[in-house]
Amino acid sequence: MGYPLGKGDPATREARTMAGIILITVPSIQYGGYFLLTSLMNRSSGYIDNPLRQNFFRAGHAHAGVFVILSLVCQLLADAATLPTPLLWLARIGVPAAAILLPLGFFLSMTSPTATAPNGFVNFIYAGAVVLAVSVLTLGIGLLRTPA
Repeated sequence: MGYPLGKGDPATREARTMAGIILITVPSIQYGGYFLLTSLMNRSSGYIDNPLRQNFFRAGHAHAGVFVILSLVCQLLADAATLPTPLLWLARIGVPAAAILLPLGFFLSMTSPTATAPNGFVNFIYAGAVVLAVSVLTLGIGLLRTPA
């Protein structure tokens, strides 16, 4: 039986290392879920009284989970891409970086329970979106350049 992507090993050492690092971040996402749950249950947290903060925190938590999964998939796909080494590392590191930057922006821009608008940390969301777009476009082009 063959390995994924038709290579001898299921993943390179680089992919396994990055995947290991990415998986170590999962408990922080679990903690985020715990934080949201306790905020919902504790009326004095102010969470229920601020719909904008609720939306930002939910978005931060959801983006973290989805981008961590995407980061793991991209590690295997990077092994199959034809890219110069610096661009390959951009693809490997960019998606996990976006998995940190976007949620960080959502959470830090609404730290105050009484916030009515996001603060300057909202710029992390935009930075993460740019890093994500550049990384996945680079990886996609590298995959399209790979001979059949």
